[in-house]
Order: sequence, then structure tokens, then C-alpha cells
Amino acid sequence: MYPVGFLFGLGFDTATEVAVLGISAAMAQSGKLPIWSIMIFPLLFTAGMSLLDSSDGVIMLKAYDWAMVDAIRKIFFNMTITGASVFVALLIGTIEWVQVVSSHFRWNGSVFIFLNTLDFAVLGVFVVGFMLFIWFLAYLYYSRVLKSV
Repeated sequence: MYPVGFLFGLGFDTATEVAVLGISAAMAQSGKLPIWSIMIFPLLFTAGMSLLDSSDGVIMLKAYDWAMVDAIRKIFFNMTITGASVFVALLIGTIEWVQVVSSHFRWNGSVFIFLNTLDFAVLGVFVVGFMLFIWFLAYLYYSRVLKSV
């Protein structure tokens, strides 16, 4: 489990938390803000992550409860969610790769400008919506097509 934890530690959550703590440290070093207002950044990050992770856990619990009723439903659900996750991961990875390459080679086409200025917070909302939409489509497809077979 240690290597898995280490790889997870290299992920986005930890990088964001380190950035928030870095901002807090820079503000503390400047001495312009009191300590209670500096600590608001890590506390807000913690509250947001707790809310999102808890919501994700509840949604996935309900989804897996639905999927575990029979073997075909379980396989269908796992293939659908895994396929959507792979698609999202490849999309995000490709966007980040294009951002790095385009900034290194100073490409200035309209596509590269769009991708370099892409707001990942907005993209995250679309990813959550996409995953819920895919799950809903899988539910409808299973209940109407596969259940009748």
C-alpha cells in the first residue's frame, strides 16, 4: 500500500494543498494579515475537499448498491464507468500535454491559446456532469435494453 499512497501523494490533491499552504506561508511571512485570516486558506481547502469527497462517496455507494444486484449489471456498470474514467483521464492528460508542448515551442494558434487559457475549475464541473450523465445513460440503457434481454 505504501507505493500506492506515494503515487496518490504525487497527485492533484496534494499539489493543490501544497500550493494553498505556500500561499498561506507567503502571507504569514509578509506580516500583513493576522494568523487567523491566513489559516482560512487551508481550512477552506479542507472543507471543500471533505464536502466533495463525502458527496463522491455517497454517490458511488448508491451506484454500487444499484450495480451489485446481478452479475450482468455489475459488469455493465464497471465497464461503463471505467470507460468514462479512461476517456476523462486521457482528455485531461492530453490537454495538459498540449499546454506544456505549446508553451515550450511557443505555438500561438487559436486552439493552443484556448487550451492554455482553459479554466480547470470549469472543466472539473463539466467532468462531474459528464460522469453523472454517463451513469444516468447507463442506467437507462440497462433498464430498457439489457433488462429485457
